[in-house]
Amino acid sequence: MIHSQARDTELSMHLYRVFAKSFKSVNEHAVGGSKIQGFNPTAFAVLEVLYFKGQQPIQQIGAKLLLQSGNVTYVIDKLEHHGLLARRPCPTDRRVIYAELTEKGRSLMDEVYPHYAERLTDALSGLEEEEKLQLILLLKKMGMEAAKLSPLARK
Repeated sequence: MIHSQARDTELSMHLYRVFAKSFKSVNEHAVGGSKIQGFNPTAFAVLEVLYFKGQQPIQQIGAKLLLQSGNVTYVIDKLEHHGLLARRPCPTDRRVIYAELTEKGRSLMDEVYPHYAERLTDALSGLEEEEKLQLILLLKKMGMEAAKLSPLARK
């Protein structure tokens, strides 16, 4: 029992290091791609959420990106100032403000997103399609279990 627990701990630590190094390598492609397009990674991530999910409550954007609400507000202010997104009040709940891409923001993402996607495709080209599908399932499983065990989830 002790031996298998020690082995499990050793494997878990090794998995974490490999996962962190792999994420760092792939993320450098993502971050580099967003910087090339003239955005910091957070601003690009906000635009990407709105590009694929459409109009979103500002509070939910922060949750999707794991950001503090103050950071999201700052980024949204800058993107709005550049005419890439607009705020829209919710017609049924005055506490909710939506963010959505403007035509300018959508046009920009239509132009830059394919280049970003190509960089990530290149970064992940070492995996076959079946391996990517398997890894997606395993990472989701790992993330959901970790979320259940998180001290934050217990609050």
